[in-house]
Amino acid sequence: ELLDARLFRQELGDVGGIPVLSLLNGGLSAIQAGIKRGADILGAIVMLAIASPLFAAVTIVSKIESRAPVFFVQRRLGRNGKPFMVFKFRTMVADAEHVLKQRPELYRKYVENNYKLPEGEDPRITRIGRFLRATSLDELPQLFNVLRGDMSLVGPRPVVPEEVENYADYASLFLSAKPGMTGHWQVSGRSEIKEYARRVELDLEYIRDQSLSKDLEILLRTVPAVLMRRGAH
Repeated sequence: ELLDARLFRQELGDVGGIPVLSLLNGGLSAIQAGIKRGADILGAIVMLAIASPLFAAVTIVSKIESRAPVFFVQRRLGRNGKPFMVFKFRTMVADAEHVLKQRPELYRKYVENNYKLPEGEDPRITRIGRFLRATSLDELPQLFNVLRGDMSLVGPRPVVPEEVENYADYASLFLSAKPGMTGHWQVSGRSEIKEYARRVELDLEYIRDQSLSKDLEILLRTVPAVLMRRGAH
């Protein structure tokens, strides 16, 4: 009743002949962490080189549609709760927060729906923004966050400070890992997962099971998830 033991690695031992079940955090060894960081840097550089024409195209189309900045910058929480600014392509009008709060009923629905409106009901999203979200291209600028070391290619979702309270007693466990561009939640349905508690569980399951092989599995699952546009809006 104190905690969910399923969210931890379990190890059976004994103390003075008495069986003891230990609950352990998931984590990588120093060597594994070094390999992961090297793979993050190499992967981000390669992907940025490949995606450079897309960056140019999105910039041109965004500027044609709106005078608002092309990039959206927002404060998120990184490893150990350290705040950082996450980069995304802007998919909403410049005064998005004001637009939403001007419509109390819609704002209430937004909060009740875990800070997201159902597909097609968000008046803040621009035409190019709708395409960027559906194809997950709005996430590409986070490759700069990966190069800076704020994020990894694979990890739990980067959340805004207000969201971390949803993790309750598991907040410190959730913040023990560096957030990622993709992760267990993204390849398991993303916005199709309505219950926030399930999102929390998926993030903590990743932290429990994290390994280089698990990261590779998630990266491979990300490709069909993006192509099928599963849960992306």
